[in-house]
Amino acid sequence: MYMVIFLSSIGAVALCRIVIDSLWSPLEEITSYLMPYFLPSEVQPLTKKFGVWAAVTGSSDGIGKQYALELARRGCNVILISRNPDKLRAVADQIEREHKVKTKIIIADFSLGAEVYPKIEQELKDIPIGILVNNVGMNYDYPMRLCELPSSKMWDVINVNVGAVTAMSRMVLPGMVSRGRGAVVNVSSGSELQPLPLMTVYAATKAYVRSFTLALREEYASKGIYIQHLSPLFVSTKINSFSQRLMEGNLLVPDAATFSRHAVETLGKVHNTTGFWIHGIQYFFIKLAPEWMRTKIGLHMNKGFWREYRQNQVKSN
Repeated sequence: MYMVIFLSSIGAVALCRIVIDSLWSPLEEITSYLMPYFLPSEVQPLTKKFGVWAAVTGSSDGIGKQYALELARRGCNVILISRNPDKLRAVADQIEREHKVKTKIIIADFSLGAEVYPKIEQELKDIPIGILVNNVGMNYDYPMRLCELPSSKMWDVINVNVGAVTAMSRMVLPGMVSRGRGAVVNVSSGSELQPLPLMTVYAATKAYVRSFTLALREEYASKGIYIQHLSPLFVSTKINSFSQRLMEGNLLVPDAATFSRHAVETLGKVHNTTGFWIHGIQYFFIKLAPEWMRTKIGLHMNKGFWREYRQNQVKSN
């Protein structure tokens, strides 16, 4: 009898922990969106809270570009770091024209690995960066098994997704610590939630980003540095160009501008977030399933994307 009661208690505690852990992120997000409507006082501007300069990697397209535009709208000067000079100049011109703030562009191909960082560090050495957005990322061209993934692509994904978030954080944190303030936003992905067959390396790099970010937060919590783990689900950007359905978007798949507007709203308020409240609800329900089930569902989903990609290739030819 006592053993049954004991085991039942253990089960109840475990269930409560799972529910609380799963609910915490979406509740934080929803609260952060509603708070401005109920609090009459103005929230401290990002420039006063963290500093006037922000640096955004992978800022020539997609989330990075729109996040940079949103930071500029809020008064931040923006450093745009990516590999395409023409696109960077176009984004810089748009920011300066629309928001009347300063910009700086740094051309860097993060897929090259360690060799790109000395130049970036030299370009940033005299700029007091208040916000770093580690957004740059690379995905597979389409879902495939590991041995079908070209070796060059494998290393590009690792160098971009793992190397950049690590090296850029290490580069800017000393300055933030010396000033006693700053924010680092590390953009992960919902693929971190489970192993993801047919995108094995990509999902593993995003699990790294999550682990790295949570540990880094503890290391610098006493130094006045805010470190956010941003983990969106599907967003309509070219990283998902293997699927026409994802590119077209829907209620659950926002465009980059919509997502970034919501994500920046959480900056300084929520430590772990999907950046978009609908994604937060999805994240909650995904986490209710055991990992083995999420992995099987991920495999089924990626098989569907593979078929869609192949069908579109046939049509285009």
